[in-house]
Amino acid sequence: MPVSEVMLYLDRAHEDLRAASSNLQHGFYAVTLTRAYYAMFYAASALLSQIGLHRSHHSGVISAFGEYFVRPGLIEPEYAKMLTNAFDSRLDSDYDLTFAAGEELAKDALAYAQLFIARVEQHLKEVGAI
Repeated sequence: MPVSEVMLYLDRAHEDLRAASSNLQHGFYAVTLTRAYYAMFYAASALLSQIGLHRSHHSGVISAFGEYFVRPGLIEPEYAKMLTNAFDSRLDSDYDLTFAAGEELAKDALAYAQLFIARVEQHLKEVGAI
């Protein structure tokens, strides 16, 4: 049986979570922020894929996550805030040369990504998608 698109997204989410953790351990805090965000992005994409939606832009994934999962009450609002904050931190770490990502921010980003992915997987289990 072929691997579902949902599982492919989740596999990528876990890979980026491991990369974020490794980068944190090595002191690459800006890269930790980026990989933590992408872990969340792929987990959100797994949710969208499960209901047959795909978005080609980051803002589209974030918006659709809110519209289809948070607004109807399937996922708690704090997870939308986690995703938005992670996206903002990723933009800062990738494009703002004056931005200094510290260890605490990187640790928080990794912790939020872990929570986010766990919540996404809980929902996907509840609906029988994984």
